[in-house]
Amino acid sequence: MEINLQFKQNAGVFTATGEAVGHIDRVVVDPHTNIVTHIVVEKGFFFKEDKVVPIDLVAEATEDRIELREDAGNLHSLPPFEEKHYLTAEPEGHEPLVMSAPLGYSPMAAPAEEPPPGPRLITQTEQNIPTGTIALKEGAKIITAEGKEVGHLERVFTDSTAHRATHLVIAQGLLAPKRRLIPITWANIVDEDEVHLAVKESTLAWLRTYPN
Repeated sequence: MEINLQFKQNAGVFTATGEAVGHIDRVVVDPHTNIVTHIVVEKGFFFKEDKVVPIDLVAEATEDRIELREDAGNLHSLPPFEEKHYLTAEPEGHEPLVMSAPLGYSPMAAPAEEPPPGPRLITQTEQNIPTGTIALKEGAKIITAEGKEVGHLERVFTDSTAHRATHLVIAQGLLAPKRRLIPITWANIVDEDEVHLAVKESTLAWLRTYPN
């Protein structure tokens, strides 16, 4: 089995010249094809917001270090992971009702009234990732076929040629976690915070533990 790239939880991201960019926060994957399209680098000293980095800009990814290509360009021009848009909740064409003053109305004698409220705004958050992909969190819950949570996602192995995820490393336990390497094909449902497996917990128990 050939594994070329590994995206590990909290691994550091660096430029080709060794400048620290940040740490990986998510792996963007198409759950139908297992193609990894981007990684998300969390905000910090270098980035003021989480940034989406195309997988093509990754030159090397080892256990604790992700190095970007020399021709990665201006990293600050990369799109943010999430963008907020503010939309009005009022229906189109709606205008406030204007009441005419009754006969003999005196504005001096009238009690002060607050101006009518403006249109209500709704915040809409969009992710700058390809349609149909999932921004899988490192640390996502791993859930077996019987619905039992058995650990969390620690690492995603990816073929550097096809950019296809091949295996996941799951960590079980807190103080001295056992790590197991499972094929990505065992993942039945992939969501941002959860990976549902098509196998039972008893199947995982037969796997040899993965070295730390």
